[in-house]
Amino acid sequence: MKRWWIRALLVLTLTPALAGCGQSAQSRSPDLAGLPLTNGARIVADTRRCDRGADPYCALQVVAVGGRYLSSTALLTGESHHLDSLGWSRGNGDTGLEQAAESPGRKLRLIYATAAADLQGIDLGWIQRSPLITRALSRVMFDRAPAMSLMLETGSS
Repeated sequence: MKRWWIRALLVLTLTPALAGCGQSAQSRSPDLAGLPLTNGARIVADTRRCDRGADPYCALQVVAVGGRYLSSTALLTGESHHLDSLGWSRGNGDTGLEQAAESPGRKLRLIYATAAADLQGIDLGWIQRSPLITRALSRVMFDRAPAMSLMLETGSS
């Protein structure tokens, strides 16, 4: 009889904590308004992807094109200069083809690459992007538009 009460007490105690697990990832999710996008670039696709594992988080995945830039590399350089001007510190991306930066105060981390580089990473299994983002990257590549892929996530602080 005592075991039943102990189990019931554990269930009642842990249920509210477990119910909030999915919400903690959402509360740590970055907002599209926090994305520092260089002038002349516009978003053509965005989605939020969450990982509800042991360390839950959500990231914002974005595809942007830059009509005023001659190439995707020039767009990426423009983004890097823009981040520098905002005081973001540079870092290493998840692959050698990506770049990364952290916001002042390390609240946000941005990983970005040319559309071609991220498509290569997806194809080789180095990175994962949502199907929506993968299709958008393919579409802008076929359109020969200067484009980049960005992933904004909460930082280490």
